[in-house]
Amino acid sequence: MSKRISATNGVLGLLCVMYFITYLDRVNIATAGAEIMRDFGMSKTDFGLILSAFAYPYAIFQVIGGSVGDKFGARRTLLACGVIWAAATILTGMVGGLVSLFLARVLLGFGEGATFPTATRAMQNWTAPGRRGFAQGITHAFARLGNAVAPPIVAFLIFHFGWRTSFVILGAVSFIWVAIWWLYFRDDPSDHPAITRAELDTLPPPRKVGAKQSVPWGALTRRMLPVTITYFCYGWTLWLFLGWLPSFFKENYSLDLKNSALFASGVFFAGVVGDTVGGMMSDAILHRTGKVKLARLSVIVVGFLGAAASLAGVFMTRDLTLVALLLSSGFFFAELVIGPIWSVPMDIAPKYAGTASGLMNTGSAVAAIVSPIVFGVIVDMTGSWTLPFVGSIGLCLLGAALAFTMHPEREFVDPAPPLNGRVGSVAAGE
Repeated sequence: MSKRISATNGVLGLLCVMYFITYLDRVNIATAGAEIMRDFGMSKTDFGLILSAFAYPYAIFQVIGGSVGDKFGARRTLLACGVIWAAATILTGMVGGLVSLFLARVLLGFGEGATFPTATRAMQNWTAPGRRGFAQGITHAFARLGNAVAPPIVAFLIFHFGWRTSFVILGAVSFIWVAIWWLYFRDDPSDHPAITRAELDTLPPPRKVGAKQSVPWGALTRRMLPVTITYFCYGWTLWLFLGWLPSFFKENYSLDLKNSALFASGVFFAGVVGDTVGGMMSDAILHRTGKVKLARLSVIVVGFLGAAASLAGVFMTRDLTLVALLLSSGFFFAELVIGPIWSVPMDIAPKYAGTASGLMNTGSAVAAIVSPIVFGVIVDMTGSWTLPFVGSIGLCLLGAALAFTMHPEREFVDPAPPLNGRVGSVAAGE
């Protein structure tokens, strides 16, 4: 007889499914891109603008959403987010042109903006400190699984039902997750009917929903700024892959929709492995050495350098199979970064985990605005589908250097309260 799934694993599983669905809903447009551009007569620059539309509200609501998740709890916040992103996905299948498609993608970014910071808030209450790297790695592995299966799933739906219906079907799946989340999750683990005393003993003290909290925005933002900039370097390559990879294979190698989707899917599956391995490696180093900085930075730096080396190889060959392997290697190494770097906000500011992770993810969100547009402009101007990878190589090298400025071993300490009308200094660890 199989063992009952524990409450902590049940919550982690639900978050994994959420990461999977949100990425399925945000990258499905990349596979449908060729059909959409043809139907609406868009240039690649136009489509790059459509890809970036998601990122404007996504960037804005990283910090706002993380703060809301800290204040109101993950249960209510993710309910609201889920309803919005599910509706936006369905509306994408009903658009009539460039403007309405842009607005539908903006709504999707609004709905998904708070999801990952709020999920980090949930993990802060539901994950033992020694499993943070694994929890962040496995949830993001499911996000990359969403990347990997989106091309063949969306290609299948487009072939049989058309690109519009594919968005309606995927939006309906999101609504199902929203209902299950509301019924199963509790912000305080001790309120969950299936939680055991053994599980509670491994978890940190939860922050109660509605507890009064004044976020020290200035001090926290300054402390998280190196993490935000480092994550921007990662995000540039991520969004280049997410937005353009199916079109890269389709147009650069004259593949049909099915084969371009399969090649893109293969690259994204490498990211699934990278996410999982990166988180496990980081936790293993932490357990062995007890050194948080070594556990996080060693994996992050290896990931950035490996990604840069792999992408450099793309300029040395035109062979389709070899290019696919190099891109897979590049995405694998880039995804090694995810588990440890998403643990860093939890290491630095456990009290403000949602807000801190939102500040960090703003870096990726800004990259999501710029990277797809730059890619489209470069391809339109030069006709080269490989030239845009130069920027990724440079930013990966920069990210490896900037990683040493993050200091996850120094926990953030609130600034001292006002004294004689003056604001006290921030503790030395800040």
